[in-house]
Amino acid sequence: QVVCNEESTDAITFTTTNTDGTTSYSWTNDNTSTGLAASGTGDITPFTAINTSNSSIGSTITVTPTYINNGISCTGPSDTFTITVNRTVQVESIASQVLCNEESTDAISFTTTNTDGTTSYSWTNDNTSTGLPTGGGTGDIASFVVTNTTSTAQTATLVITPTYTNNGISC
Repeated sequence: QVVCNEESTDAITFTTTNTDGTTSYSWTNDNTSTGLAASGTGDITPFTAINTSNSSIGSTITVTPTYINNGISCTGPSDTFTITVNRTVQVESIASQVLCNEESTDAISFTTTNTDGTTSYSWTNDNTSTGLPTGGGTGDIASFVVTNTTSTAQTATLVITPTYTNNGISC
């Protein structure tokens, strides 16, 4: 499984092709920082995945079946799988700009502390009368000339939404 930080994993249900006796399962996890316990028995219930690093992290889970029939226990071969937790997406703070009518803004480049995957940015603008030619867009914002045709100061508030994509999942 691949999930985003602070999202719930899917339940993991262990099954067998055995048609008689009883099969139980024990498992170990090599990385408890993802939010999963170090070990357990039976199925793995959904849990909230955790990642506080600047890149994706993973747990390798090793599950071992034990087959019991006629009072005899037989341990089967272990199997492994992974749970990968993508990091929380973020965008570095952008400095506000205060300009006079018909001055050019500084270009706005979005950055992140993510060290893997791809981070893209979309943004909205609540005041197009300042000269930013659209109510929203994607990616960095090139320098533009601000305009103010009113007798009062104008303010545009931009809301930036980052999207982090890694391991086939977007957060």
